[in-house]
Amino acid sequence: MNISWLYLFVAILLEVSGTIAMKLSEGFTRMVPLVTMFIFYGFGLTLLTLALKKIELSIAYAIWSGMGTALIGIVGIIWFKESMTALKVISIILIIVGVIGLNLNSEH
Repeated sequence: MNISWLYLFVAILLEVSGTIAMKLSEGFTRMVPLVTMFIFYGFGLTLLTLALKKIELSIAYAIWSGMGTALIGIVGIIWFKESMTALKVISIILIIVGVIGLNLNSEH
């Protein structure tokens, strides 16, 4: 595995962590989650930038945003007890399939 892919996957996890911290900050009213949100996003964007040295922008950003969106959807359902509708589940699956399709397309 190329180090750039590792940077990308860790960037995704940091972006998801930053989004969770954003939710926990309760609209900028809780200081610890607020500060951790900025830390997670800062490091996440730094690693995304490093990943872009070897991964095409369109592919890296599609994977970063798509997987981040899918993971946050799953976290929202499991951790924050958000509604789980058939449309939401199908949409998350379509995001993942789209990211896989883009990635397979880039390898040819």
